[in-house]
Amino acid sequence: MGYNPPVPALSISEVANQVGLRASALRYYEQIGILPPAERRSGQRRYSLEVLYRLAVIQRARRTGFTLDEIRRLFVGFAKRMPVSERWRKLSQQKITELESMQKEIQGMQRLLRDMMAKCHCDTVEQCGRGIFRSDFESKRSATNREHPRKIRRT
Repeated sequence: MGYNPPVPALSISEVANQVGLRASALRYYEQIGILPPAERRSGQRRYSLEVLYRLAVIQRARRTGFTLDEIRRLFVGFAKRMPVSERWRKLSQQKITELESMQKEIQGMQRLLRDMMAKCHCDTVEQCGRGIFRSDFESKRSATNREHPRKIRRT
């Protein structure tokens, strides 16, 4: 029989300090199933070094825009025999598609803001609102009427 050195048992505060999180975040991650339940010694949570590596994955995923639900899928949402690299690829491709869509939305918002900065010379909110209404709603209504003319009933 070989010698098995003791596994370091890190307290929740030691883990939290090493990865830059609050202890409450670690407890929450356990609660939602992203971290496995910690071993208990004298009622206190004790973690192995493995939890630091798992937290590194979680933090990288958070920095790249993954939600906690998506991160949970990385850990438990695939067949156990699927390698983590394949899981990352699948989830990353979905996230890239989502981010590209968000990027288009952001670019549209930026165009709208630049347009407002260039064209708005209003003194009141009402004046501004009138201009926005005409720009956004009346132009759409007239375009719709041109595409689908219909009789307007007058009463």
